[in-house]
Amino acid sequence: MSTAVPASTKITKRPWSNRGHADHGWLYTWHTFSFASYYDARHESYGPLRVINEDRVKAGTGFGAHSHAEFLIFSYIVNGTLEHKDSMGNLENLQRGEVQFTSAGTGIRHSEYNRNRDSEVHFLQIWATPNKRGLQPHYETKKFTDEEKKDKLVRIMEYVDRLGDVKSAIGLQADLSMDASILSPGKKVVHDVVARGARKLFAHMVMGGRTQPKQGGAQIKIGETVLGEGDGAYIDGVSGPAKIEIESVGDKPAEFLLFDMGPNES
Repeated sequence: MSTAVPASTKITKRPWSNRGHADHGWLYTWHTFSFASYYDARHESYGPLRVINEDRVKAGTGFGAHSHAEFLIFSYIVNGTLEHKDSMGNLENLQRGEVQFTSAGTGIRHSEYNRNRDSEVHFLQIWATPNKRGLQPHYETKKFTDEEKKDKLVRIMEYVDRLGDVKSAIGLQADLSMDASILSPGKKVVHDVVARGARKLFAHMVMGGRTQPKQGGAQIKIGETVLGEGDGAYIDGVSGPAKIEIESVGDKPAEFLLFDMGPNES
């Protein structure tokens, strides 16, 4: 193979247009896993990973106050400004590069709103299932700049049991790591699988527009599988220690997330 992955690796592409989709006017969204009115038994969850929604919220609108419990919820801001307000007393305006993490635990209420009057906010909302129930609710925000991510993999989220090795990451109570990269055309990065034994990996390409470009755009290659904007990939058959190489093969920098997780649902 032209791009290095372990021989046992099985890569299953999740094309952008096959995901769940809704256009509510105020919210334009794509769902990688079953969510709201979208259901597909083949795509309900993956390891502890439960939700990857790529949301665009219209100016002056947003998600009103609503409740969550027993989920790990993080928002990865792509463009625009997202106001987060919650029952723990947190109020923040989140911008590109910032990642907001909430461990809902025993229960919280929050709202997410676009106060901007003339531009939408584009962000990824990601949920995971914790490996412990009844956790104390927790809130944390960190910023990871484009420069930090350029042609590198940057650890954004990390299982608390491994957090000592990557103090810059946000800790969460699940066997789940998440890296981000903005990979220039022709460049490669190598991911070192984070733990020994069987692992599941998932890659997600961030979209530049509301649909994938018909030609060109950002693309990455894992093994022999090419992913364009909005595509994802299930990566099975990986056992650590191992390395996964990712190459940018499009005509613009490719922003993507790479998840590395334990094989079982929490």
